[in-house]
Amino acid sequence: MAEGVQIVGLGLATLDVLIRTENMPQWDLGGRFEAFGFDGGGPVGTAMCAASRLGARVGFVGTAGNDHVADLKVQLLRDFDMDLSRLLRRDQPEDQVVIVYVDARTGERVFTGFGRPRDNLLRPDELDRDYITSADMLHLEGMHPEAALQAAKWMREAGKPVMLDGSKTREASIRPHLQALIPYVSILICGEGFGRALSGVEGLYEAGERILEMGPEIVVQTEGADGSYTVTRDDRFHTPAFEVDVVDTTGAGDVFHGAWLVGMLHHWDLRTVARFATAVSALKCMGLGGRGPIPTMPQVAEFLEQRGQPLP
Repeated sequence: MAEGVQIVGLGLATLDVLIRTENMPQWDLGGRFEAFGFDGGGPVGTAMCAASRLGARVGFVGTAGNDHVADLKVQLLRDFDMDLSRLLRRDQPEDQVVIVYVDARTGERVFTGFGRPRDNLLRPDELDRDYITSADMLHLEGMHPEAALQAAKWMREAGKPVMLDGSKTREASIRPHLQALIPYVSILICGEGFGRALSGVEGLYEAGERILEMGPEIVVQTEGADGSYTVTRDDRFHTPAFEVDVVDTTGAGDVFHGAWLVGMLHHWDLRTVARFATAVSALKCMGLGGRGPIPTMPQVAEFLEQRGQPLP
């Protein structure tokens, strides 16, 4: 890229194999599918694709293998015109691959990935500190735990914001490598269950307020069709979801995160940022895959204009 990056994402990028069907196959009973495709995935990878399509200058830091599967994964990132100069290729087959079964009736999905432990994680000594801290913002999801923690500390020292994707969880507690990141995070966006597990508090606003005491300045809890709940030290508000014809919810949260970062780059107030990110996520859900249906800025502006909620 001719100009420096505004957002750096450090984390996971996958190759998604998408199968849209009404009937999941079983060992004793096959099935038929309605649609099939390849797309890129991964929480940070997809968030960076969304931010790039919405006009931000983006860099991705992560790993990829050395086979044809890896080449396809990398090409799907290149399609979004982002800087991949700090993407490291490992001398091994690509293992960041996910099978995504999409329910043709509801758009909900189930993921199946490799079960073996990943052995290609980034190490802190493989990071370029100057590259990371030159960006305006850093986005993480906890992949590459040691490298992610080091990058977050560098950004905090540089006085720049870090966003963490706290993925949806049904567990009673948050894994230690994610807990270690929380003090260095400025913006925490929680999937369903994450805020409760981290805070030990049931109420959405109450959980958010408890998490603010841990370091973040903004806590957002996404609740699917119920929209999102944002808490800061000065405000709390609910942003309802937009009603659209849902085809596939894959990547909806990841796209929301990328859009939120772009909204912050525009220095919009948080209610506008939340509304913008919600619109981007809704439009994505109208197509198959986590990245292919990501809208452009003019498409989002038109969507919101039609609903009487124009962008600034």
